[in-house]
Formats: sequence, structure tokens, C-alpha cells
Amino acid sequence: MSLLLHRLSNASSSLVNHLASAFGECHGGNLEATARRLRCRPAQLLDASASLAPFALPWQARWAAWRAPLQPYPDRTAQRLCGLIAALHGLEPTLVLPGNGAAELFTWAARDAAALGSSLLPQPGFADYTRALRCWGGATQPLPLPLDWSTAAPEVPPPMPPAPVLWITNPHNPTGQLWSREALEPLLRQHRLVICDEAFLPLVPDGERQSLIPLVADHPNLVVIRSLTKLYGIAGLRLGYAVAQPQRLQRWASWRDPWPINAVASAVAQELLRHPSRHDAWCRRVQLWTSREGAWLRAQLAAIPGLTPMPSAANFLLIRSDRSLVPLREALEHRHRILLRDCRSFDGLDERWLRLGYQDRRHNRRIVSAIQKEWR
Repeated sequence: MSLLLHRLSNASSSLVNHLASAFGECHGGNLEATARRLRCRPAQLLDASASLAPFALPWQARWAAWRAPLQPYPDRTAQRLCGLIAALHGLEPTLVLPGNGAAELFTWAARDAAALGSSLLPQPGFADYTRALRCWGGATQPLPLPLDWSTAAPEVPPPMPPAPVLWITNPHNPTGQLWSREALEPLLRQHRLVICDEAFLPLVPDGERQSLIPLVADHPNLVVIRSLTKLYGIAGLRLGYAVAQPQRLQRWASWRDPWPINAVASAVAQELLRHPSRHDAWCRRVQLWTSREGAWLRAQLAAIPGLTPMPSAANFLLIRSDRSLVPLREALEHRHRILLRDCRSFDGLDERWLRLGYQDRRHNRRIVSAIQKEWR
């Protein structure tokens, strides 16, 4: 019996490590696995590998989480939440589908995409799109992006080869480049389905002006996916939503699990969105932080010989070097307990790139100081 339990324990540990490795390949913020590897507590880590607003959740939302009804099943349709999200964007509720984070919604978007043919994926790009497409055997086609840019707001996207489906991230992850609505709108005439991931757009100063959400009502081939977790720093709750035409969203709802939004997540989201003026004030606060900390970090890092922080409109930036940045990243982890994003998980990038998610000024100073000490 003891031998059997030992083998089961080893198998369980192997599975956990495999899953942690697989998820770590396409996402930052894997604190538990990293803490086990570094033999420390998760609370001891400064996580700049994930890109989340650093502010404490409003007390009203924390109170809503504490009071959330846990005994009854949650509302399958999330009707109240749909209404609040729709009102936020001036939409009909039938154009909105909340999800268990943006990742769940990518899975259903990928099912539609796979049925149409090959998906055009900008590279470097977020690996979760590929993960979602693999679920349905979807074909992919790379769209290489320039790896040298001088502005965070390029005037036009790169030329698009023919493909039935296009996936866009705006602002782009991991480059942080922001395309205008006017530049992206012609793409809706070139592809049978356009999936636009706007997870970071609410954190960008004046970013809403570039959203494709106002185009959804007139374009059945457009899907826009948003996240509340980046804006409010609540990735543990898994909250996102899709905006698309009703027939598509009804089809997705018929495919998914019956209760994708749990009661706590729903209660918190409803409280966050219940007062539009309060939500707008939060967005302004976050956007001011993005602007200030981005400018400060770029100036500090640009002064370090051998490192080039690239222009970014988002709350993260890419750091480039002519030599490997892996030793720097590892030194920050082991000696300073600071996590930066290893960019080898992005197709098209290698060990000469790192991504840094903005923190508050105190923690940004800590990051810059550690880099100055370790970079040789």
C-alpha cells in the first residue's frame, strides 16, 4: 500500500509540474509554481511577469465578494451582469456574453475560427490563441510583425496575406503597439472572421477611442473580447466578456458549461460596473498610472547601456538586448525575488527579449535597482 501511495504521489506531482510548465509557456503570473521552484512563499515574489493594475480592489467590491450567495446556483444567463456590461458600452444586452476570463471565450472563438479555415496570427503574439485553436484542430498561418519600431502607435497594421480568419490584439501583446480604429476597420472587409482581443485597452490613456466594439452591430464577422481582470487586478476571479452579434453568442452559450461565471465573480463584477461614474474614475486612475510609470520606466531603462526598452502604449513594455537576457531574468528571480516575463514563449522572440509589467513607483524602483545591479 505504501508503495502504491508513493507512486500515486509521484504521478500527481509529475502531472502538476507538467500542467504548470504548459500554462507557464503561454502566460506569466505563475506564482505558486515559481515559489515552489525558488523555495519561497508566493507573497515574497514581486511579479512583473503579469500585467495587472497594482491598486487594491475598491472596498465595495470586496464587500460584495464577502456577501455573495454561495448556496444557490448562480444565474446561468448572468442577465444582470450582461445588462451592466452592455450599458457600459451603449449596447443591447444580447450583444454581450460574460466568460470565465478571456481564455474561455478564446476557446469558443477558436471553434468558430477552425470551422472557417486558417487563422492568421500576428507574431510575436499571445500563445493562448494557438492553444484555443488546437482544441478544435484549427490551422494557423503566421503574420510576422516588425521587431523594430519607433512609436507606440503605428499608423497602419502590416500587410495581410489572404486568410479567412484574423486574430488581433489591440494594444498588441507583447509589443504594446496600439492601432487606431480607422486603421483596423478595413480588415473587416478582408476576412470572414476577425477576433479582436482588447484585454488591455481600458488601461491605455484614451484607448477607448480605438475600440472596435462600436462596429460590432454592423459587422457579423467581428468578435471583440475584453477582460476585467487586467483593469481591476483580479486575475484570480476570471472575468471577461465577448461582444458579438447575438446568433454567434447564443451558439457559444450552447457549447459551454452551464455555470461559467461563479457567484463571487458575478457579485464583484456587478459591484464594479454598477456605478458608471465610479468605473470611469477607476479607468482614469489606471490610465494615468500607465502613462506615468511607462514614461518613467522607459527613461530609467534606456539609461542602462545594452538595454533597449521599446515604445509601448500598454501597461507593459518589451526590453531588447543584443545578447541573451536569460541570465538577467534568472538573477532577478533568485537574488531579488523579481519575476519578469521570459519572451521565448512568444513566437518570433528569443532569449534577447524580456517583458516587464508596470508596478507602482516603489516596486518599479526596486526592479530598476535590481537590473542595474545584475546587468553586466
